[in-house]
Amino acid sequence: MKNKEYVKIFLFILTIFLILFFIYEKKFKKTKNDLNKVDVSKVEEVKEEFQSDSNIIKDVKYVSRDAKGNEYIIQALEGEIDYSDPNIIYLKNVTALIKLKNSDSIKVASKFGKYNLGNYDTIFSKSVEINYLSNKVTGGYLDFSLDRNSMIISKKVVYNNLNNILKADVIEINIETKDTKIFMYENSKSVNIKSIN
Repeated sequence: MKNKEYVKIFLFILTIFLILFFIYEKKFKKTKNDLNKVDVSKVEEVKEEFQSDSNIIKDVKYVSRDAKGNEYIIQALEGEIDYSDPNIIYLKNVTALIKLKNSDSIKVASKFGKYNLGNYDTIFSKSVEINYLSNKVTGGYLDFSLDRNSMIISKKVVYNNLNNILKADVIEINIETKDTKIFMYENSKSVNIKSIN
């Protein structure tokens, strides 16, 4: 008789233990799964946000100097780093200041730009404007390079100073010597010069 009572007590305790175990297991797994779901969704949100804006920079400014002591400062309202080449940054609403060691500064402005962080070469495009002393040059495209010491302005180029207005296809300027070449793409066309006085 005693054995039967021990078996009953044992079965009762075992049943209670199994019930508690299943309740605990069910509640614990549910909480663990809920936590995992929340964590995954948060990670996905952060990942998406990071990926969509990771290559955009606001209020861009780069300052560089060459071995000769010339300083080049370029600024933009916004820049976008090229995923395929992190040395290239595409700029919007660009301004640049070229401080030449033995000369006056040159100011450049344009709607867009492409700046190379490795060699500082810059392509300015759309509504390009260059100001140097009393000279103003406008055009659609400017290729600027400190390494080559050159500025090549093209696409409907107009040059203004106190005395003249000049229209051409291309103006190429050596920024060190100030030597300037002005020409048209077609030999049959000539550079248009008009005196203001």
